[in-house]
Amino acid sequence: MAELLVARFEHMPPQLRVAARFVLDHPKDVALMSMREQAHQAGVSHSTMMRLARWLGLQGYEDMRSLYARALRETVAGEPGRRGAGQGGDPGYSTAGVIADTLAAQISSLGEYGNASQFIAAAALLARSRNLFGLGSRSGYPVASHFVHIMSFLAGGDRKVTLVGEMGGHGLDALQGAGRDDVLLAVGMSPYERMTIDVARQSARQGVGVVAITDSSVSPLARIARETIIVTSNSQSFFRSMAPAFAAVEILAALTAARSEVNAAQRVKQSEGQLAAFGIYWKPPR
Repeated sequence: MAELLVARFEHMPPQLRVAARFVLDHPKDVALMSMREQAHQAGVSHSTMMRLARWLGLQGYEDMRSLYARALRETVAGEPGRRGAGQGGDPGYSTAGVIADTLAAQISSLGEYGNASQFIAAAALLARSRNLFGLGSRSGYPVASHFVHIMSFLAGGDRKVTLVGEMGGHGLDALQGAGRDDVLLAVGMSPYERMTIDVARQSARQGVGVVAITDSSVSPLARIARETIIVTSNSQSFFRSMAPAFAAVEILAALTAARSEVNAAQRVKQSEGQLAAFGIYWKPPR
């Protein structure tokens, strides 16, 4: 069904594309939620969901729900995607399942009580800050960049959110005037980059509040930071995973936004509207 939706997506009327996108992105919801609930979540009428089913050659939307419900039951009961290699299938199916399960467990553990308390303390520090800075090198750089992008929606007035360091960020001179009312988020995993450690240490000397996202409570960043969020970077493959660090940034941003007087959701909507007016976003052919 997913393959059929993808194959026919470009030829669907606009409203059906919205409904199809919901089905593709939320297969479990298709199995578990009523058609009207799904329509509400997708932002279309329930008749649009019915038309989607008929467009795909089904009698009605209940037939689609039944297909997805059966697939969900089979997955829960037999985990067929994890047993592909054992049944003579491509071993890649098993590998994909193991990696996905590992990442899901690592990210889920961030919500446990001890970890959640770290997020709450760090978010309180961020919410009180005058200016925010993101710092990371090599694999930590995209995580810091993601933090700066999200938190820029909480900026305004005299408050700035700045990416510092290598790979296109602002120069380290951006931190020259930083002080005790500012906060630096530093991202670093073993093996730790010297630049990240040195900049975080100098920032702390200037009175800047350092929040670290790192992989150990005894990492050099943790010893510098005022608040530390510990994430694992273990992977079932040859590389260190940064997925938990990205998840940590998003949790931290959500908690900080909840403490902010700025309506971040409205800021995002305004920003996307302005970008759309400039033709930044792709539009499907009518």
